[in-house]
This record gives sequence, C-alpha cells and structure tokens, in this order.
Amino acid sequence: MPSRRELVRRVALGAAVATALCAGALAWSSTLLGEYSVMDMGAGTPEAAGHAGHAHGVAGGTGAAAPSGALDPGAAVDVTSLTADPDRPADVRVELVARQEGFDVPGGRHVEGYTVNGTSPGPEVRATQGDLVEVTFVNESVTDGATLHWHGIDVPNAADGVAGITQDAVPVGGRHVYRFVAEDAGTYWYHSHQVSHAQVLGGLLGAIVIDPAESPEVRTDVDVTALLHVYGGQHSLNGRIGDERVEARPGETVRVRVINGDQGTAAVWSSAPYRVLAIDGRDVHAPGEVRDQRLLIPAGGRADVAVRAPADGSALRLHVGGARSVVLVDSAHPEASAPPARQPKDKLDLLAYGTPAALDFDPTARDRTFEYVIGRRFGVIDGRPGNFWTINGRMFPDVPMFHVREGDVVAMRIENRSGDVHPMHLHGHHVVVLSRDGVATSGSPWIVDSLDVHPGEAYEIGFVADNPGIWSDHCHTLPHAVDGLVAHVMYEGVTTGFTIDGAAGNRPE
Repeated sequence: MPSRRELVRRVALGAAVATALCAGALAWSSTLLGEYSVMDMGAGTPEAAGHAGHAHGVAGGTGAAAPSGALDPGAAVDVTSLTADPDRPADVRVELVARQEGFDVPGGRHVEGYTVNGTSPGPEVRATQGDLVEVTFVNESVTDGATLHWHGIDVPNAADGVAGITQDAVPVGGRHVYRFVAEDAGTYWYHSHQVSHAQVLGGLLGAIVIDPAESPEVRTDVDVTALLHVYGGQHSLNGRIGDERVEARPGETVRVRVINGDQGTAAVWSSAPYRVLAIDGRDVHAPGEVRDQRLLIPAGGRADVAVRAPADGSALRLHVGGARSVVLVDSAHPEASAPPARQPKDKLDLLAYGTPAALDFDPTARDRTFEYVIGRRFGVIDGRPGNFWTINGRMFPDVPMFHVREGDVVAMRIENRSGDVHPMHLHGHHVVVLSRDGVATSGSPWIVDSLDVHPGEAYEIGFVADNPGIWSDHCHTLPHAVDGLVAHVMYEGVTTGFTIDGAAGNRPE
C-alpha cells in the first residue's frame, strides 16, 4: 500500500496535470457565450466545401459557410412569417398540456419528469395526409419553459419548435399554437426542443401518425405504434415496462410503427420473416423479406415493420429495442406466449435493401456541396472545461452555418472522426443517402431524417432546399448536442429575432 507521503505526491501531481490541461484548454479554445443569435454563427469560418454547379452561390460562388452579413437585408424574411396558410381552417385540432411532475411508470418505478396531458408518452396525435393540423401547446408547470418539435415532419419553419431560433420557449402559464399541413404520410414523434437533453429524457414526448390519403402499396390488417423510451434506466414500450400484446387473426399482417425515443440505437428482429415498409416516414420501394438479420434504428428514427401472424394461431414475438417486444396473439388465445428469439449477428444493410426507384430530383446536378466532419477536442465553453465536439475542426459556436438558396440541390458529406455513434438529424427536410464510404446505394432510395454515422464512417447525402428557414442539423444523442454537436442550415434572406441564453431563457439543447 502506498505511504502517506506517496499519496500526497500523487494527488499533487494529478492536480498539477489537471491545472496544466485546463490552462492549455483555455489557451486553445475558450468561449463565453452569453446571449447570442444563430444569425451571428458561421462568421469567419472556413468554407465547408467548394461550389459544385450553378452560378448563384454566396461568398464568391462557393457552397460555403458564409457569414450571415452576406445576406441582403432588404430581402429579409422573418422565421415567424414562414407558416401554414393562416386563413385555412384546421382539420385536426389538439390541445397538449405539459407538466413537470413525478409519475409512476406502469410495471416499473416512480420517476420525476414531465407529462403531456397527464401521461408520458403523451397522447398519440393522428391525422390523415393533407389535413391541416393545429396544436395548442400549454405549459402548465415546466419551470424552464418548453416547446414542441415535430420530429421528422417537414413543417413550416415557424412551427419547428426550436427555442431561440423559431420561437421563445413557452413559459409557465403560456401557450403557443403550431399549425402545419400533414403532407407526408408516415410515423413521426413530437418532443420538447427546450433543454431537450432533460425534457425529452424526462418524458415530454409523444407519437404522431399521419395516415395515407390513399391505400398504400402494401396493405396491412392491424396497425400498432411501438414507442421506445428509457425512464431513469427503465426500458419502456409505449410508456410501460413490459411487452405490447396485439391481437391478430391467423394470417393477418400487422404494421408495427417503431419509434426510437431513446438516446441510443434500437434493434428490431424476429424468428419469423418481416419486411421494412418505411424508414422515417418514407416508403421503401419493393421491400423484400428479412430473415436472420436485425434492423437498427437510430435515436430519433422510426421504422414501419410488417409481420404476419402465424397461420396456425400461435403467438409470435417481434423484438423492438432489445428489452421489449410486440407479441402477436390470436384473439382465441389471448394469453398465449411466444418464446424469445436470439438477436441475429448480421444487420440489415439499408444501403442495398429493396429495389431502386427514380428520385424526384437529380442529386448529381448540385448547387451546393458541404463537408460536415465530426471530431472532438479539449476546450472551454461558458467557463466549463471539457472534451467538446467539433464540426470541421471548430468548436461551438464557431461552427459552420450552411447557407443555401431555395431550390438548391444540396450534397453533404458527413464524416465521423470520433469514437462515438452519432444519429444525425436535419430539421425540416428529408435527405436521400447517396453512398457510404464511397459505396453507392443499390436498393430502394434510402430517405431519412435521422442517420446513424458510426466511428470512421462517411456518408454522402443529398436533398433539395425546398423549405425556407433556419434549421438545426444536430446529433440526436442529446447530451452530444449540449456539448456542441449542432450546426444549422440557413436559407438566404431568412432571419430570426429570437436569441439563446437571453431574458427569454431559450436553451434549445
């Protein structure tokens, strides 16, 4: 055992090293944020990548992270004006009331967190494609304020629900109305985007499903939502600690809408064949049967999976998230059990799943090309030293602002040079995956809003800039966003008067 003198020496040495590291970090990169606007971000950063195509680029014809001062103030459009038709009456009206309170997780322990209309998850919002949805959000008792973000729905920018960018956080006793047209059928979810690392983890969330206006390509007989979330270490399915039992007659096809509201990747598998009908609210073209492979769903991502109830009336288990399952049972034998299936070693590669189909734009006719390189280094933000995330070598808030014009075809290369998985989520848009590590997609168009980028991987994605606004592009492992893994896509001419860390208390991450 070390002597007292040796222990004192070790403590002194450790303190000296820590002091040196802290001093080095301060010298290397120290940022005091105070109150700030995203309009000031990106000024002075190097170009994200070269311009690749047409002649209307900013900052000298580059697809660059140009300073916001390059925008024409005479053409400024405020984010609050980017709304759904204000004269159109709503087809679906919902009131959602947020509370900060403790609650019992059925089948589990009591937790201190947040509820929506008295439960967590909050009520499922259901609409039909083409409906105008109007949600009145009321903050009854969330002390830090709260918002609602419609994850995966390409809403008008004013309805995006990001505190400090598209609105102020709704204070206790306040309310805010969100309006958007449910243009795309699919599976989505809503959650707070104010102090999101605490409020989402604490349960301020719920599902939203948009049913197709016309019959889908693949018909299903039973439709069930499976929302995964972890409450204080308790893995839940639809807010309960236990499996979801679903009655289905022999031979019926069940659509399971898996929503990953957790902070890590979820796995889905079964001993029986299944098909992946949709990813992030976008249909897979000609999905084939999946056998002996697991489907991975990023944090924030969704997948619609179809399974067929056994013809002999026996029960069938679809594992979702590993710890929980959806169990199909015949109504004649509702108490039947289904044995668990071992998780397959192989994973389904969505780069090659399904069959090719035409896109509605040409991703090779690029107006902008950007780099989004994720790294990590020591620094200090607001007096807090740490090992923070970087984007293109820069630490928040000195990170790129990706400028686009409406109508641009945009390509972005996302590279992960860190040791962690990052589920990258772009607000307001869906992107098509073009390649991974230089290998082009060969299956159905893989269209997502949440994409897991593993250590050492590089994805090339493409999208059309067809939804004007200022849009967050961040990691949906929310503590990573808190530590700086967030950038923005800004449309030329769009401005915001909202600020972060000011009197309104806006803290989006």
